Amino acid sequence: MPIDSGVAVRQADADDAVNGVLPRWVALPETVEEVSAVLRACAEQDLAVVPAGGGTKLHWGPPPVRCDVLLDMCCMNAVLEHAAGDLVVRTQAGLTMDALTAALADKGQELALDPPFTEHTTVGGTLATATAGPRAFRYGTARDLLIGITVVLPDGTIAKSGGKVVKNVAGYDLGKLFTGSQGTLGVIAEATFRLHPLPADRRWLVASGGQSSGPSNDVLLRLAASQAEPSAVEIDCPDGKNTTVAVLVEGSAAEARALALREVLGDGTVTAEAPEWWGLILRDDLLLEARFPPAHTVEALAAAADARFSFRGSAASGRAYLESWGDIPEEELAAVVARLRARIEALGGRVSVLAAPYEGVDRWGQVSALPLMRRVKERFDPGRRMSPGRFLGGI
Repeated sequence: MPIDSGVAVRQADADDAVNGVLPRWVALPETVEEVSAVLRACAEQDLAVVPAGGGTKLHWGPPPVRCDVLLDMCCMNAVLEHAAGDLVVRTQAGLTMDALTAALADKGQELALDPPFTEHTTVGGTLATATAGPRAFRYGTARDLLIGITVVLPDGTIAKSGGKVVKNVAGYDLGKLFTGSQGTLGVIAEATFRLHPLPADRRWLVASGGQSSGPSNDVLLRLAASQAEPSAVEIDCPDGKNTTVAVLVEGSAAEARALALREVLGDGTVTAEAPEWWGLILRDDLLLEARFPPAHTVEALAAAADARFSFRGSAASGRAYLESWGDIPEEELAAVVARLRARIEALGGRVSVLAAPYEGVDRWGQVSALPLMRRVKERFDPGRRMSPGRFLGGI
């Protein structure tokens, strides 16, 4: 792959596969300009590109229709600017979330995101996949905390929006557009986030329901709306029977506020340590995401249990990750997902298949915005070179 810009390029090996599809080359840019040079070269030669961060989610989504170049962002891993007085940080996209957390903690601040796989998950990967953790209920998702972004479009154009704008793409909020785009519109190169001070204290109220479905919807809603202002209300049900509720309280008087929440929940132990399952995805070879109205959390939990999926996620914001208890035969998977999706959709929610060991399963169901998304794809990537086929509708 000839790139006359000094960008490091190597032959791909088995570890570089994108959901089973092996690229021909791996490019390792170190600057935004080098990302631009790679994409210009790929445009000239009609090469398909898949951006990669820490590689934790390369098996999510369908395999790409084609993948010539894996654009590995591992070398773009710096904190570029931390304006502590303004509670703002600007980073390169390849910076890992745990490295960012450590750097901000030295100044008594944090990016209030807690996505899974923090050891290897990068800033760019977190944005591209729009993964969210427990505290999204209080602080919002990556899309909400993002205030500026630098992207490189498929033809090599460098564009920015929010923050310190140099060049924008008229009519588009690039931050919102690229968050959750799965690498299909271009490459996220830099991001600027709004920060929060580290809380003075944290307490978890943890209650195990034993062999039960846990508290009622009414109790869960009252927990979320309590004047104790919890940062998260999470449920863990690994087997369809044993349900644990954990509520996080942060800031001043955390102990007293957690004890006040125990009056609402009716049970539980207040602790300074998070439950071991808090915010983690343990097995993601077959992983679903369910979104549902918080008023129907108990029904969503029951639907997951009946489909033999564990349930771990937010009763406050109506979002959970579902992991299969065991291996589902290939010939049964599509039907299992369809039945589960029908039940969640009847509640006013939806189900997405993030990762699956087999193809042939409908990963997204009906999406009313698909025609609009196709037009956006055509606007940004008319040559279908960016992660082709990796997003819904074959985008």
